[in-house]
Amino acid sequence: MEGSLSASAPSSSGSSTAKRRPPVFVITGTSGEGKSTLARLLLERVPELCLAVSATTRPQRPGEVEGRDYKFMTREEFDRRLADDEFLEWVEWPWGEHKRAGTLWSEVERITGRGRPVLLELETGGALAVRDRIPGSISFFITAPSEAELERRSSPTRSSTTTSTAQSPSSRGSSEKSWQRRAVETMTVRALGPGTDGRTGQARTAFLAAP
Repeated sequence: MEGSLSASAPSSSGSSTAKRRPPVFVITGTSGEGKSTLARLLLERVPELCLAVSATTRPQRPGEVEGRDYKFMTREEFDRRLADDEFLEWVEWPWGEHKRAGTLWSEVERITGRGRPVLLELETGGALAVRDRIPGSISFFITAPSEAELERRSSPTRSSTTTSTAQSPSSRGSSEKSWQRRAVETMTVRALGPGTDGRTGQARTAFLAAP
């Protein structure tokens, strides 16, 4: 499987050059759609994939490991690296203390430099940025089987993290329409009910069939 990084990817020498590299895959969708579950299953079943680790300004939580769960950094370092165009994509979470998170170009290059395809798990805004900056990247828009199921996953009885990231039906609809307008060639994988074998199988087939 081969793909190409965008010519906008900063090189270590400071110049911008396009290189033939393994492909970059993106799993995206609005909050509560099942992106993390699908990503985890794909990593288990397609061992050549490598999940890119995001950088974040939020505090490290108990049990989290630097470099495995996130690359933790201060807001000052994040902003400096952002100004230096070191991020492929980034977001600022609109709740709490407005922490930032994003994917560093160096993380993508670390993985592709080892000859392995990259897997990114992103919200729709980040996925659109990747689509614009890495031509040939392959995106999967994940949807819940129904609006009722999505509301159940985003209910207050879910974890605090899930609840805090939940979007309203109107904002979810806006995100989906924005994605569908711009991601014409991407494949939409509709999440199934309680079981996940079907959707994982679809995504795995698409990964292995990528040029």
